[in-house]
This record gives sequence, C-alpha cells and structure tokens, in this order.
Amino acid sequence: MTSTDRPAQNRHSRRTEILEARPVQLDGFVEEWPEVGMIAMESPYDPEPSVRVEDGVIVEMDGRERADFDFLDQFIADYAIDVSAAEEAMALDAQEIAARVVDPRVPRQDILHLTRGLTPAKLLDVVESMNVVEIMMAMQKMRARRTPANQAHSTSARDNPVQVAADAAEAALRGFAELETTLGIVRYAPLVAIALQVGGQTGRGGVITQCALEEATELELGMRGITAYAETISVYGTESVFVDGDDTPWSKAFLASAYASRGIKMRFTSGTGSEVQMGNAEGKSMLYLEIRCIQVAKGAGVQGLQNGSISCIGVPGAVPSGIRAVAAENLVASMLDLECASGNDQSFSHSPMRRTARTMPQLLPGTDFVVSGFSGVPNADNMFAGSNWDPEDYDDWNTIQRDLKVDGGLRHVAEKEVLAVRGKAIRALQAVFAGLDLPPITDEEVDAGIYAHGSEDLPERDVLEDLKAAKGVMDRGITGLDLVAALEKGGFRDVAENLLNVLRQRVSGDLLQTSAILDGDFSVRSAINDANDYAGPGTGYRPSGERWEEMKRLRHVLSASNPEQEVE
Repeated sequence: MTSTDRPAQNRHSRRTEILEARPVQLDGFVEEWPEVGMIAMESPYDPEPSVRVEDGVIVEMDGRERADFDFLDQFIADYAIDVSAAEEAMALDAQEIAARVVDPRVPRQDILHLTRGLTPAKLLDVVESMNVVEIMMAMQKMRARRTPANQAHSTSARDNPVQVAADAAEAALRGFAELETTLGIVRYAPLVAIALQVGGQTGRGGVITQCALEEATELELGMRGITAYAETISVYGTESVFVDGDDTPWSKAFLASAYASRGIKMRFTSGTGSEVQMGNAEGKSMLYLEIRCIQVAKGAGVQGLQNGSISCIGVPGAVPSGIRAVAAENLVASMLDLECASGNDQSFSHSPMRRTARTMPQLLPGTDFVVSGFSGVPNADNMFAGSNWDPEDYDDWNTIQRDLKVDGGLRHVAEKEVLAVRGKAIRALQAVFAGLDLPPITDEEVDAGIYAHGSEDLPERDVLEDLKAAKGVMDRGITGLDLVAALEKGGFRDVAENLLNVLRQRVSGDLLQTSAILDGDFSVRSAINDANDYAGPGTGYRPSGERWEEMKRLRHVLSASNPEQEVE
C-alpha cells in the first residue's frame, strides 16, 4: 500500500457525511449502566421471582421477607396480588405463561386468572421472554376494550381559551374520544377547562375532557363538572421517589376514591424510566420498576393507567431495547385488566422513522388509547412539551390506517366541516363567556380562530383580565350546569344537551367501568359491554362496514371512473 492509497487523516467518506447529517444523529443514546438503573430490561440486579403464602398472607415475595418489604412491596402483596391464585400461577414457567398469553386459542379470562397471581419479578420474566412481535400479538388479545380509541392534547402556548375551544372541536370531529389540556399559567385553568369542555361537545357529543394540574385543583374542577375525567395522578416504582413526591400508594388510592365517589373517570399515570430520571432507581431495570407501578394501580382499584413511558420516553429511548420495554409495559397493564392509555404522547426523536416505529407496537394490535395524547395543536403550542404526533400528521395517520386496515381512532374530515365546527365552537364559547360575565370574545377572535393553525395566528387577549375572571369562576362556584345554562341561553341548545348528557353520566357511574368511553349516542363502551373477544384469525375487532368506508377516505383520492376527479 503506497502513501497515496492511505485515507487522509480525519477525512470521511461522502456516505458517512450523509449519514452524519441524518435527523437520527440528533437523538441521544447512552450505553447501559445497570448499577444506577440505566437499563431498560434484563438487568442483572432485578430480583428473582418467588412467593410464599402463610394463612392467606404473602410473607415473602421476590426474594424479600415481609419484615423487609418497602411500602410498595407491602401494598402490592396486600392489594394487587390475588393470594388464592399466587402459588398456582407462580409455579408455572415464565415462558409457559408467555406462550399462553400469545396463543389466541387461550381465552383472555384464563390469562387474567394467572396474571392476577403473579409478582412483579414474575411478570417481568414473562414479558422479557417475548420479542416485540409476540408482545403485539399478546396485546391484540389482552387489551380490555374491543374497539381502540385515541386521545388528543388541546393546549395553547398563550393559554388562549379561543384556540383551545376551536382545536378541541376539530379534534372531536376528527374522532378523538378524549381531550386533555394543561396550562402554562396554572391560574388560567378554569377558563381553559371551560373552553375544552365547550369545544369538545361542539365537535362531537360524548367526548370527555380533563385538565391536567396539581391534584387539588384538578379534583375540584372534576367535582364541579367542568371536566369529566383525570389521568395525571402519578405513581412511581421506588419508595424513595414516592416519598420525594410526598405521596404513598395509600394516599394515591385515597385520591382515586375521591374521584370515583363523584362518578369521575380516572386513571393513574406512570412511565418507564421515571425513577432513573429522578435519580432513585435503586439499581433495578426500568421495566421492573414500571411493573411495580402497574401493580400499585391495580391494587388501588383504579380503572386504568396511562403508561408507555409518557414524559420519560427519552430515557428508555436512549438505551438498547428501550422501545421494546415500553411496549412490554403497555402489555403488562392490559394483562392486569387495566385500561391502557399507551403513551406515544411525547416527542422523543428527530427521526420520522423512529417516531413511527415507536408507535407501531400500539397502533398495529390496538390499545384502549393508542396515543395519550396526539397533539391537536402545533407542537409549539403543546404545553405537555410536544407530542410524538401533531396536526401536521393527521393525513399521514389516516393514510397508515387505510394502508394497513388498522383503526387508530381518527378519520379524514373535509375542510369545510372543520371550519364550520371551529367557528361554532368559538361562538358557543363566546356565548358562555357573555352569559357568565367573563371577558368578552371579540368577533375578530372568532374569525381568526376559525382559520388559525396556532396561537400566533390569534389576537392576544388581556391576560390580567382573564386571570381575574378565572379566579372569579372558582370564587363564584361556577359548575358544569352553569355552562349548560349559558349555552342554552346563548342559542346553542345542541351543545348544551351534549354537555348535560355527559354530566348525567356522573350519576350513573358507568364511566367508572374499565376502558369506558362515550360514543356519539352517549352510550358507554367499556370492557363490560364492548369486551375484547379476539381469539385468532377472523375474530375480534376489525374495521368494517361504515367505519372501514370512513377510513378509506383521504384528502386526495381519485375517482376510479374519472381519474381527473377527486372523491370527497
């Protein structure tokens, strides 16, 4: 080899330069560090599965005697595990349990009989034995509700209620079953929560809404009927992290009962990687700690769990097999018969390929909520720090549904319908604000909100006056019934009736059923009356009839008989 044949020092090939410029290179990746919990699954420090029962009490679990239990161990042992099934279930080999979970011929109820008796370490062993395709096969059978659904974020960088109402109405029209908001300025919450409720019921009667805040205010808004559900009740997988949040499993269970006592749907939130992110993973894998969170949710008696790493997705996304671990945590939630709102709600990658790949383990088999939530606003306006999906992806999402015949809960809507519902929502909110003597919404705001993409397209509001009014909403004791009355008085009788029907559900308590949503007729669809019945090819939920015809429609589809004409 001559000197002229040798590559010049520090010189790169053109191909390397192209690869280095790809968006994925902007993502963060780290090597595993099991000692501090920087490992998604299969950690050498995770405990070995075990259980011992004496006189109907678990006295030893996963290698730890009861006297040495931390409060998560105690809560899980006493409330999350069915002692009568524990020894039978734990005696089975983990791969045998996994085979039964994946096998479509084994009924879901038979699996639930086993999984309710498993310890955290045993559940970990079961899902660690599955590859990601097997996890998806299992999820197709194990999700609680037969029909998948979707959830949207409707927020504003300026906490602008006009924007929130318009985007909520559009999101409801596009098919989202739940809508969630949060704030930049927490004191704006009453006005934004009212806007979300009014917009949602304008877009499609039966959509339910929540406002993610600190727990006392969130609960009060729910009790007043200004919101209809809650999910940002966080639980953690180590005692030290729980204590950092001034909480215990018992305090979370008490809070859950407060919501349930008023007929308010609620679920907990957890996320793979939260404990290592907060510096107290106790040397365990992310997935093991997440399974403890899931079992705390089960023991507390809540109907569901928002998991899928959520705001922590950058942590498992940075280590090997991290996205597989996220799919596994979703599966474990369903294996414990909880509603699974499966994340996909946090931007974690600059790569469009990775963003899509992260969603496929939930979209393809279907989950109770494939995204929780899909940003219904531009990510610059998303106060949850930006979603994996936003309005610029609506057409891509609908196309993927059509390509693969999988139901991700959305539909294409013609622009004229979108503009009409956005305008109606803002005018309905305008009537509510007038009826409740809140700062007026101008006709200029109405016109701008109809055509806006984000908060920058809207006139600025008087923030000081809005904040005074928001405080007044709380001080005056305004409730959901006051919103109904204002809508009726303002000429929006149909929206008023929609909201009143949602409030009536609080009395029936049917929204407390696992995986409960409301359809357009205000009938509850849940694991009770829409139970997952997948049992292999040809069974279970498959888009058909009117829904499949709806999914076939996209923005630009050519007529078969006249290729120069687009089909609406």
